[in-house]
Amino acid sequence: MTDADAYRDFVSARLDRLRRTGYLLCGDWHTADDLVSAALIKLYRHWRRVSTMDNLDGYLHRVLVRVWLDERRRPWRRELPYAVPPDAAAAGVATDERLALLAHLAELPPRRRAVLVLRFFLDLSVEQTAEAMGCSTGTVKSQTARALDAMRARLIPAGEPEEARWTS
Repeated sequence: MTDADAYRDFVSARLDRLRRTGYLLCGDWHTADDLVSAALIKLYRHWRRVSTMDNLDGYLHRVLVRVWLDERRRPWRRELPYAVPPDAAAAGVATDERLALLAHLAELPPRRRAVLVLRFFLDLSVEQTAEAMGCSTGTVKSQTARALDAMRARLIPAGEPEEARWTS
């Protein structure tokens, strides 16, 4: 099997999951496709070296997160979106709860959002997440705690009793 065939097989088996991960990071399917494309180009450039790694999936997730964080720093990403999107969503595509959760996820800062996606969507351990993000395990833990607190504060109404906040 040639290097190109091995790369093609590797990518084919993971493409859908990478797209979903990209979507969870950025909240837009078109941008997610761009992120995945950029990450796969970077992976292919170094395929001979990285194809022998033990944790190639972890490496690819790290590349994807870094591409997304780099993209967030670009000046044209600072544009403000419309308050109401010009196109209406198709009826019955997603529930209100799912849309609300995605909206709250989109409001988080990039690193906190990345931590939640890696930890809870991709089910990575703290150590794997730290490796993917290029930070310490303590940073992953603190970012996870802060992101979850922010999500809870947005999702649980302020008037609910304290016991209800921790039992749900």
